[in-house]
Amino acid sequence: MDRVILHSDMNSFYASVEQAEQPDLRGKPVVVAGKEELRHGIVLTKSIEAKRYGIKTAEALWEARAKCPNLIVLPPRYKLYRRYSEMARAIYYQYTDLVEPFGLDECWLDITGSLHLHGGDALVVAREISERVKAELGCTVSIGVSWNKIFAKFGSDYKKPDAITPITRDNYRDIVWTAPVRELLYVGPATERKLHARAIRTIGELAAAPDSYLQRRFGKIGFVLRTFARGEDTTPVKPYDPTARDVDRIVKSYGNGLTAPHSITCAGDAKALIWILSESVAQRMREDGVRARTISIGVRNDTDLSGYGCQVKLPKPSAATRHVAQAAWAMLVAHEPLDEAHPIRALHVRASDLVEPAPFEQLSLLESPEPAWEQLDCCIDDLRRRFGNTCIVRGVELLDDSLRSLDIKDENTVHPVGYFHR
Repeated sequence: MDRVILHSDMNSFYASVEQAEQPDLRGKPVVVAGKEELRHGIVLTKSIEAKRYGIKTAEALWEARAKCPNLIVLPPRYKLYRRYSEMARAIYYQYTDLVEPFGLDECWLDITGSLHLHGGDALVVAREISERVKAELGCTVSIGVSWNKIFAKFGSDYKKPDAITPITRDNYRDIVWTAPVRELLYVGPATERKLHARAIRTIGELAAAPDSYLQRRFGKIGFVLRTFARGEDTTPVKPYDPTARDVDRIVKSYGNGLTAPHSITCAGDAKALIWILSESVAQRMREDGVRARTISIGVRNDTDLSGYGCQVKLPKPSAATRHVAQAAWAMLVAHEPLDEAHPIRALHVRASDLVEPAPFEQLSLLESPEPAWEQLDCCIDDLRRRFGNTCIVRGVELLDDSLRSLDIKDENTVHPVGYFHR
């Protein structure tokens, strides 16, 4: 028997939440965007009304205002969006224990085993979920219904907003296979260009692509994409754990980056940002009980927006903020003069090559024992959990006045979970 899978996508999520919280904004063009004074002035989400003016996600605010002079611009409130996301998942969880988040605003639900408890009709269940989200949260969802996760997501994207689209074995050739190949999950611009070079322009044409071409041009991922296009994906919907607010997945790295509020032209400002980013990365590693063996940085210049990255191995795995920051800082000063002639626009710090802490640690006989920096960090983490991330800050983080009120860990954008997890 085929599985019954739903994919629920909350429409214009950030903007819809703001309109639900502030009813006077309903029916008005609203965008949630970064702060222009911090040089983050791009559209993160636009309301349905703003979309009618041609406003697009990721475009600059000045472009959006040119299209819609009466545009209402709101700053992001990620805590609020996470709360609405959790409330939506609580609704989903009442229909099945197999709920897999795909970012804050999207979830797959496998209702195969519980469908008989709700009348046996998947479309009835989808409509009930849609009506409950609308009544209880004040937001709308688009839901796709299919026998596999890929086509269920295609269905939720097919009609928006507030729509329910079944993709069945009887209609998928007419609906999915005639769609542009870019509408398939994980077909990005680069992959689309490669497929177009072979005259593969629809999902149906990708489904019929020969083995020789896929192997030569894409390798293993080519066969995965063809499996997606054929509706043959059997990836299970992973259970959602409300206590962890996540699904079991392999985390390969922890990273955080930021476009600075102003051009970084001195060592003090650069050092402050490096430590703030490293603090966020190391704190998240400690929360998950892992350590990193490799630290890398990314640098974007302010003159021509070009960028580069570099990495270094730590002497031993660590989740201490001090070790992450010192490694990142050493790489930065080795590659950047940190003066007005070479301004930096953005920095990124990443920890990878992760390992779990060993139960015992071999001490060196040739070196003096190092202070227990990681234990000290854990004590600070406990205080931050109780009183907020800004209750304790490092002196080095105060070198740049414009960063003093920044809570980069809590305010960091939440990115979608990758599809290819364990």
